[in-house]
Amino acid sequence: MHKRSPLAAVIVTLLSIAIALPPQVAAQAPRRAGEISRLIPTVDIQRGSQQLSAELKSPVDWGDSVQTQADGRARLALDDGSVLNVGADSTFQVTQHNPGDQQTQVDLTYGRIRSKVVHLTRPGAKFEVHTPVGVAGVVGTDFIVFYENEQMQLLVIEGLVHFCNTTGLCVDVAAGQFSTIRSGHAPDPPSPATDAEVAEAIAGTSLDGASPGNNAPIPHHVNPWVITGVVVGIVVPSVVIPIVTRNNTPTNPCGGVVVGVAAGCGAPK
Repeated sequence: MHKRSPLAAVIVTLLSIAIALPPQVAAQAPRRAGEISRLIPTVDIQRGSQQLSAELKSPVDWGDSVQTQADGRARLALDDGSVLNVGADSTFQVTQHNPGDQQTQVDLTYGRIRSKVVHLTRPGAKFEVHTPVGVAGVVGTDFIVFYENEQMQLLVIEGLVHFCNTTGLCVDVAAGQFSTIRSGHAPDPPSPATDAEVAEAIAGTSLDGASPGNNAPIPHHVNPWVITGVVVGIVVPSVVIPIVTRNNTPTNPCGGVVVGVAAGCGAPK
């Protein structure tokens, strides 16, 4: 009779345990979402009970909470090729990122994040940014979401975004438009954004020549009549007053402005 070696017995035992493990246990292994590709100056990653200081190429897993400081920004390169630019004083986590099925969900707790999303081609593909008051869902686009004080703002740089509150009331926001969701309210109708507003919103997440302290909300429009009034109030006086003064200032016959009393052409007598 052959005796089974101790090594063989150990292997059989380990295989039996692996087969007996429920699928949920295997699913608990960390799943990578992407990596930090740039940071200014420091970025924190909360992974379970661990507080990590991120470095270039630090991995970001599903469920990690990524936080920038008041003077910091971050760029996260997702494994499907999408890129997240995170503004100052912002907190978010990637709760799902499956490049194969093109299923991604990003939860923005506070602050500003710009999502540059690869083209989605899989059936049922989705890329969504969630906040406590709404969801921005896209199919291949470039957009910025800002969340603070129970208000979510969306500015679309390229493509189309399906913008919904938590009760399912939605609007479609196209490139060059923005909309706002306030807690308990339907999304505002999309409004066109000016080039200056787009530039300011992009600057709030840019890591190229960044001014980290600039993390203001996506700006709302200023009444053009107010702008006109300011321009008139500043420019017109600066043009008219010198002209009036010049036309009413006496000159002497020899040319030049009379500062005192002229005694005639030539030296004073």
